[in-house]
Amino acid sequence: MSSEMFSAPLEDCLDALIDYRGKTPEKTISGIPLITAKIIKSGRIETPTEFIAIDNYNSWMRRGLPKAGDVVLTVEAPLGEVAQLGPEKVALAQRVVTLRGKAGVLDNSYLLYLLQTEEMQSQLKARATGTTVLGIKQSELRKVSLSLPPIEVQVSSAAILKALDDRITLLRETNTTLEAIAQALFKSWFVDFDPVHSKQQGRIPEGMDEATAALFPDSFEESELGLVPMGWQIGTLGDLLSLRNERTKPSAQTASLPYVPIENITAKSPFLQNHKSGEEANSSLILFRKGDVLFGAMRPYFHKVCSAPFDGVTRTTVFTLTSRNPKASGFALFQVYQDTTIDYATQHSEGSTIPYAKWSKSLENMSIVLPSSNLQERFSEVVSVFVECANENLRQAQTLVTLRDTLLPRLISGQLRLPEAEAM
Repeated sequence: MSSEMFSAPLEDCLDALIDYRGKTPEKTISGIPLITAKIIKSGRIETPTEFIAIDNYNSWMRRGLPKAGDVVLTVEAPLGEVAQLGPEKVALAQRVVTLRGKAGVLDNSYLLYLLQTEEMQSQLKARATGTTVLGIKQSELRKVSLSLPPIEVQVSSAAILKALDDRITLLRETNTTLEAIAQALFKSWFVDFDPVHSKQQGRIPEGMDEATAALFPDSFEESELGLVPMGWQIGTLGDLLSLRNERTKPSAQTASLPYVPIENITAKSPFLQNHKSGEEANSSLILFRKGDVLFGAMRPYFHKVCSAPFDGVTRTTVFTLTSRNPKASGFALFQVYQDTTIDYATQHSEGSTIPYAKWSKSLENMSIVLPSSNLQERFSEVVSVFVECANENLRQAQTLVTLRDTLLPRLISGQLRLPEAEAM
């Protein structure tokens, strides 16, 4: 297959290259999602957090409109991240260019995977300029050399890789659903106090077994935090969790463990989605244990909080918190995960340029409502099913990621024929 490959500069293989550098759109809190460089990561587009007004869309997008299937490439800060656009209407920010393959010459999906190979990443960096931040000019990007097989081989090769990516995406979306259910349950039981309201009105809490319902009181009382269920206590986060501060140095042990730096903790997801090899862990290291809560202490407003699905190693920019009651670890996780906790950590953080949350004599002192230990344990028992399912999905996704990353360079280079790839 490799003998059928041909080479051409990128610009000869494109129907469109859309570049909005030099323009800054007026942003709004809702409207058309804005695709920025910071949300293009690992071949995917994360949930947009910035928008432009619908009425401004046509005036802003005068250089060209993106289409479903187009490939977006970050050209600076960071350089070389890629993803493929879906059917949703989006706007393009600076530092992101859109590439559209020429029909019959370059398949868009193949381009997506081609740009992720080490060879193409090296070409981008070699043509980039800058000392602190690397960036590539459009004129240099157009000169990047592509090595391509016939179009039908491009399509079939990309289809195999995309099938793996679709399965990985499905596993991650399943985890999002599991998170939503667990969050809704925590809010119902411990924020809105729905079971208590039901019992106060003489009703059986909806969808709840008798033994669990018996753990809830049927009335409220005043407290420093307002009305709370009768008999529940006012405590602190420190009553639930303690800081595990097992500092360590790079070693054979850390190299053999999964490595979870703060950038690998997904914002606003209580379930870990990816990690690195412990061989990459080289400074300011802290060990954690399965079931610990990992809390992103640097810039806490990014809401990076998750359950550790395995023993591993992280850095000092992450708090490693362990539940004082092992049977109530699920309650502790979702208590720390609440927006109120993130807000408290942010308000009490130190540092202006890069704020850091503090645990000792700060976040640990945050006041919270504490139900009985039996109820904490019951909630944890219920959500443990979700947590274990999410962890298993993570393991499957990581296996598929490894397979995809193994296949990608061999399929793209033509070293691996399709029947061989399908057999794997």
